[in-house]
Amino acid sequence: MSIVQFLRILWVRRLLILLAMVSVSSGAILVAKILPPRWEASSRVMINTIKPDPVTGLVLGAAARSFLQTQIDLLTDYRVAGQVAEQVGWLSDPELIDAYQRRSKKDDRDFRRWIADTVIKNTKATNVDGSNIIEITYTANKPRDARAVADALRKAYVDTYFELNRDDATKTADWYDGEVLKAKAALDTAADAKAQFERQNGIFLQDDKTDVETTRLRTLAGQATAAPALTIAPTTSAASVQLADLDAAIAEASKNLGPNHPELMAMKARRANLEAVVQSERAAQASTRGADPGAIHSIDRALKAQQSKVLAQSDKLVRLQQLQNEVDLRRELFTKASSKAADYRLQASIPESGVTLLSSATTPSSPKFPNMILIVPGSIVLGLAMGVLIALIVEFFARRIRGAEDLRTIIDAPLIGIIEKPGQTRARSHWRSRLRAIWPRRGSMVRA
Repeated sequence: MSIVQFLRILWVRRLLILLAMVSVSSGAILVAKILPPRWEASSRVMINTIKPDPVTGLVLGAAARSFLQTQIDLLTDYRVAGQVAEQVGWLSDPELIDAYQRRSKKDDRDFRRWIADTVIKNTKATNVDGSNIIEITYTANKPRDARAVADALRKAYVDTYFELNRDDATKTADWYDGEVLKAKAALDTAADAKAQFERQNGIFLQDDKTDVETTRLRTLAGQATAAPALTIAPTTSAASVQLADLDAAIAEASKNLGPNHPELMAMKARRANLEAVVQSERAAQASTRGADPGAIHSIDRALKAQQSKVLAQSDKLVRLQQLQNEVDLRRELFTKASSKAADYRLQASIPESGVTLLSSATTPSSPKFPNMILIVPGSIVLGLAMGVLIALIVEFFARRIRGAEDLRTIIDAPLIGIIEKPGQTRARSHWRSRLRAIWPRRGSMVRA
């Protein structure tokens, strides 16, 4: 189909196209007049996603986007919408009560839920691009209702957000309180076991986690070291060999065992005792020259006796140090649980919600719908498009020959000529004569 054929069809079907355009435009304007106008009002809040928590110090960071989406979903939740229905006084509105009573019998929602669903349906929350600001928009049939509900949504959201954070912090604090009691009981049990072992074996650890006998051995070794040293090379004792072997075993075990493993801790405890014995032996060797023979003999005898006593109770000392490590571990767990419980209790008591209120809603000056500036031109364009489409469909089912182009598409034969209607010929001749009178041909003007 050429452009000429298309224009001929539009010209012949111009009444149909005009009728479609007028019908669509009139219908759109009529619907816009019948439907109640809709007004929009917006308010804003800012979520403090960058500011660290005042108690825990945590920052959302990469999780800020998903956190903002969660807050947007919270704005359209029943918990927030139900509070809005109470704040604006809709639960006692006679018109809403009457509309609720005339609802469908299949609708089994209660009155509060019915109003809350209406609020959710007309609420829209969006995140302002490139920021942590949430814009709350509400659409209503009255401008005052739009403003009131938009502000009520903002307040209900802030209150709900604060309550959720407080409830979550309170529940976490309650859980940590239970852990504190468990940790305290475990600490008391470990401390009682250590105290009972000390009473039964007569071994007591001091503040530096060494027993009295080991401290006494180190004191004797220090006294012996104060004496003049021998010029001869010191001999290697059995305790020195055991200490070297134990150092190698500790180095090998450290590759596979953690620093708090019981076996590794026991090996370190035995090493401390052997080191004290080796130091005492070296001190005894150094004290054998340049000192009083009686005093040297007395110190040497005391050192050997103390060494024997320390070595005899080394197994008990290792067990006691294990019990002490258990007490230290339980005390650390108790301290951490107590600190966490206190932090969450403090977080639950802080009135800071983490949300900053920005601009409040204002009463809109013009409705969002209907917008006649867009409806009238849009309906005209739509009517023209529908009219052209209908004209082409009608032409397809009732095809006519209106020119040489139409004939060529139907009959494959040469066109000899076109015979016009008499009426059309006379009319065209009349108009041609008038045009020649107004604009004469160039050739006739030359001949004159």
